[in-house]
Amino acid sequence: MNDTVILFHGIARTRRSMQKLANFLSGNGYRVVNVGYPSTRFSIGDLVGIVRPEIDGAVKAAGEGRVHFVGYSMGGLIIRAFLRNDRPANLGRVIMVGTPNNGSQVADFLKDWPLYRTFYGPAGQQLITDQTAMTELFGTVDYELGIIAGNRTIDPVSSLIIGRRVPNDGKVSVESTRLDGAAAHIVIPANHTFLPVNRTMWSQALSFLKDGRFTA
Repeated sequence: MNDTVILFHGIARTRRSMQKLANFLSGNGYRVVNVGYPSTRFSIGDLVGIVRPEIDGAVKAAGEGRVHFVGYSMGGLIIRAFLRNDRPANLGRVIMVGTPNNGSQVADFLKDWPLYRTFYGPAGQQLITDQTAMTELFGTVDYELGIIAGNRTIDPVSSLIIGRRVPNDGKVSVESTRLDGAAAHIVIPANHTFLPVNRTMWSQALSFLKDGRFTA
């Protein structure tokens, strides 16, 4: 197999958080590029510029092979913003895992708290549910996209903010992960924090990369 998968971690994480997934995909024949970026220091638009050289290098190295993208949480937003203007000619499939495509009520609640603003930086302010200002940054989905959402929580406070009866992963509601134009969407019994190391997520991601669909 000559296909490449480019991985993007979430906010306040590092590439280490995606390493087990990288190892899993490598073991299944993919060339993997695990991208790291300073997620709490810049806006999403600026972060796209920061990761662009590494993506361009991976695309060039892929040659005739397809290039797939997998983003966890805010990593999925980085992918959306990148693909709006810089789609590779050999683009394969795109997977978003626990990505707040319609924002997070938790970010709404915390966005003005000084500690949140300091810790999560400019990008943290862009994770709110009012995504009006983000329309131009993200554009529309016209590529093959699969979305994986979790519906287990270990954070009662965040889940209370989201809504007691609203299915969520402790940070992001299932509904917020949805995106018009997606080819497939699946909900798995997983918590947001541990989605990157969830083996069910790994197997579903592999299924979509291979066949363009999730397994029932």
